[in-house]
Amino acid sequence: MMHWSQERAFIRTFREHHIDPTAITRHDFIETNGDNCLLTLVPLAIGDLLVYTSSPETIMDWYNILCFLTALSLATTFTNQIHKWSHTQNGLPVWVEWLQRLHLILPKSHHHLHHINPHESYFCITTGWCNYPLELIRFWPVVEYVITSITGLQPRSDDIRWTNSCS
Repeated sequence: MMHWSQERAFIRTFREHHIDPTAITRHDFIETNGDNCLLTLVPLAIGDLLVYTSSPETIMDWYNILCFLTALSLATTFTNQIHKWSHTQNGLPVWVEWLQRLHLILPKSHHHLHHINPHESYFCITTGWCNYPLELIRFWPVVEYVITSITGLQPRSDDIRWTNSCS
């Protein structure tokens, strides 16, 4: 959902990624992961505060939510790194290639489907597991239709203009 919203909701750097898909492979660790890592600090801090200031009973009441937030934070923190690996042609650590082959993280071949014009599908960039079911139910076109109906804004309406200016 995050990749779709950033790409479709007029955040140009995500859309320009389609002009130079390998640009992400030239970013260092901080540039690749810094924003997402900062995004996860608040929910992790709240979880830590709850754990360190609450009774064992309260912690148990919140245990499932805390586990979910921790897992979501880890996935969010490293989703751009996983995305970067899906664009890296060679030199990946063996363990990353192994995780990609097992489809535990986004494989290159799967992510390639997102980079076929007009870049309107396969937005899930951590594991890719949700891509096929979301395509089956036409999730993304429906979301875009609802947003356009409510706001009048057309996602990516200026693509041709800025694509030509980047060429």
